[in-house]
Amino acid sequence: MNGIIHNCSLPNDTDAHFRLSEDKIFLAIFNYIDHLFLKIKPQKVFFMAVDGVAPRAKMNQQRSRRFRTAKDAEDAKRKAIAKGEELPEEEQFDRNCITPGTPFMKRLSAQLEYFISKKVTEDANWRGVKVVLSGHEVPGEGEHKIMEYIRLSKAQEGYNPNTRHCLYGLDADLIMLGLLSHEPHFALLREEVTFGRTNKKKGMSEEKFHLY
Repeated sequence: MNGIIHNCSLPNDTDAHFRLSEDKIFLAIFNYIDHLFLKIKPQKVFFMAVDGVAPRAKMNQQRSRRFRTAKDAEDAKRKAIAKGEELPEEEQFDRNCITPGTPFMKRLSAQLEYFISKKVTEDANWRGVKVVLSGHEVPGEGEHKIMEYIRLSKAQEGYNPNTRHCLYGLDADLIMLGLLSHEPHFALLREEVTFGRTNKKKGMSEEKFHLY
């Protein structure tokens, strides 16, 4: 889920002029989740996992990454001002808000709960599917929480060994996690990654997905 949140909140780190309201961020996240749901078409369970507090071993890496994010945003702003560009009065969204325990994440969790309730009630595609939300208040990285859920499901009586799993995400460790699950039917869904600078973000209809 965190990859979706980041992409929907600030798709272009280098654009000091880019502004997006919180409501529009939430709406973009909901649209992307629904887009993925229709691509995957889950039949039994749809598990949505937001990163919680990371293991202590990874905290230093996250801290340095967040300092770098803040510095890059400040550098882009300073360069724009030096060029004489006029910046919007509205403050730019701070990506460091996408951290467990922040007010933004608390509001996002509430909005996700409402979104799930609305879709299950009103959307025929979502009916009959068990939707699980593991929010930022639950410790652990999203992909590990999903794998833990799969392991617990396998331990239940009556588990179908031919159950098919589809895991979405861009993290490279998803490949290893999928292999370590020893599940015979395990697929990874991810967008096509383009390296280098891109001037325009692709829309969902233009986004290319690959299934592994």
